[in-house]
This record gives sequence, structure tokens and C-alpha cells, in this order.
Amino acid sequence: MSRHAKKLRDQDINPCLAETDATTKCMNDNNYNKDMCTDYFLKYKNCRKFWHGIMMQRKRSGVKPEMPSAEERKKILESMGKPY
Repeated sequence: MSRHAKKLRDQDINPCLAETDATTKCMNDNNYNKDMCTDYFLKYKNCRKFWHGIMMQRKRSGVKPEMPSAEERKKILESMGKPY
């Protein structure tokens, strides 16, 4: 597995790993018919948008690292409910 592929599979780097996996599974199960997986694409897009907003907010505030760790993200989601 390439270094880039490993980064994408790292839960601390990719906050939308579950959504990525669900989308890929849907595409595999439906013979790559995108129309069948619209809900999964939307959930992934909303996940990315949500965490990008969090990352930009942290960046503006000077918080490092800009992307919260997987453990921090879990706490954020528990406190907010799943916003996407």
C-alpha cells in the first residue's frame, strides 16, 4: 500500500473514513451505478464539509493540529449528535 493510500486509511487523518467505506461498498454492491448510491455520496460530502469547517475554525484560532484527532472528533460528535 502506498504512503498516500495509508494516509487515506488513517482515522486520525481522514475524518470521513466510515462514509468513504460505505460509499465504496455501495458502489461495489450496485455495479458502480452512481444513481443507487446518491445518499452515500451526500453523507460523504456533508461529512467533508463539516470537518473542513471545523478545521478552518481551528486554523483561524491557531489551534494545532488543525484537524482534531479521531478521539477528539468522537467527543465532538457525541456532544453535537451526528450533524451530517
